[in-house]
Amino acid sequence: MKPDIHPKYNKVMIKCACGSEFETRSTTKDTIMVEICAQCHPFYTGKQKLLDTAGRIDRFRRKYGQTAGATEKKSEQ
Repeated sequence: MKPDIHPKYNKVMIKCACGSEFETRSTTKDTIMVEICAQCHPFYTGKQKLLDTAGRIDRFRRKYGQTAGATEKKSEQ
């Protein structure tokens, strides 16, 4: 192999929203934040658990101007 043509391969800490952390190696940044991992994913745990870490539903409603009452009014008509 030619020297100095490949990116540097560093240890990376992956942190999940559930609080679990594990270390791997990558050429990217030092810390990677993920919303779901094998410790909290319903497929692996057998439990149904939903994490709304950043208020995604609220951000969606603000972005598109929807409110909770708007859907109820449409269903009444």
